[in-house]
Amino acid sequence: MTEIGASPAAAPEPKKRTWLIWPAAAALAVLLYFGLAYIVGIFTHESTDDAFIAGHIVSVAPRISGQVTAVQVLDNQLVRSNDLLVEIDPADFALAVAQKQAAADSQQASYQTMLAGWQLMQAKVTTAETDVRKTQADADAAESTAKRAQADFERAQDLLRQKTVSQQEYDTTLAANTKAQADLKSAQENVVESNSKVEEAKRTLAAAWAQVGAVLAQWQEAQTNIAVAKLSLSYTKILAPADGRVTRKAVEVGDYLQAGQQILSLVPAEVWVVANFKESQLKNMRTNQPVLVAIDALGGREFRAHVDSVQAGSGAQFSLLPPENATGNYVKVIQRVPVKIVFDEPLPADHVIGPGLSVMPSVEVSEFVLPAWASALIAVMVAAISALIFIAVAGRKTANG
Repeated sequence: MTEIGASPAAAPEPKKRTWLIWPAAAALAVLLYFGLAYIVGIFTHESTDDAFIAGHIVSVAPRISGQVTAVQVLDNQLVRSNDLLVEIDPADFALAVAQKQAAADSQQASYQTMLAGWQLMQAKVTTAETDVRKTQADADAAESTAKRAQADFERAQDLLRQKTVSQQEYDTTLAANTKAQADLKSAQENVVESNSKVEEAKRTLAAAWAQVGAVLAQWQEAQTNIAVAKLSLSYTKILAPADGRVTRKAVEVGDYLQAGQQILSLVPAEVWVVANFKESQLKNMRTNQPVLVAIDALGGREFRAHVDSVQAGSGAQFSLLPPENATGNYVKVIQRVPVKIVFDEPLPADHVIGPGLSVMPSVEVSEFVLPAWASALIAVMVAAISALIFIAVAGRKTANG
């Protein structure tokens, strides 16, 4: 009787245990939700941990040689474009400017002298041309007189043959004609002489102008030398070529710098990501595809970005010693190709994000998107069905027992 009465009290125990299935089903739903998201991400995203922050690194070097008199920046200091970084002793360069200025003043004085000489020669040419016109007028008058005297002489010859003039009158006409011809010849020679003086004056004027041009060229060269000296003087102040942070500073007061010697680098705030994906991951990768970039230095915080470009060639091909696959035994190695990824949102200003930091990008290479509500619905349905099946199986075993 006691054993028969105890068996009905033990029968509800399996039913109580079946209610523990629902918390397990809830946990299963959560696992399914995240598992679905992970599986969908595997098929729709490509990621790699071989990715790093990249950016411009501006090397700063002096354009002249000299001794450093002041350093105006510290390591990792943020500077703006045209901020003063380093000063070089300007004494030698200031003296060079003064020397070039004195040489230019001397050349300018020579130019003024030569120009005055050229202007004087211009006046002489004008005077010579006036003399030519005067002698030409005298020659024209002498020619007219000579023609009249020749006509009188020819008429006197005819009259002498006709015995209508005396020998004395004939001789007078002959003498007048001879004098007129001599005056004409003299006037013509004066014209030739005056023309030669004009030509000589013009040649002298041309030579003077050439000298003026030569001195002017020397003066212009002196002005160029002044500009070069002033430019070199301005190079004694080394300014920041861009905004950025000072890195790799290797200059101190008293150092003697050579032209082109790198003294520090500037890292601008603009950065991007270079991700080295396997070549097998590039099948569906295109420009402008969305990317989520997790930055290790920020605890894995993710930032929106997009694919900017894919390098035309593997990274190994552009290395210092590219592989030569035509020699020796060949072993196929999956190559990695750099992909440039550009951020779509600003990075936090209170953290320094510079080249070389590790990141993990995830590129969305497929447009298929499983909404979160759909993932949650599927997870709940699968968990509920699994729980109901388990309850049914457990109930059947209990009934059979």
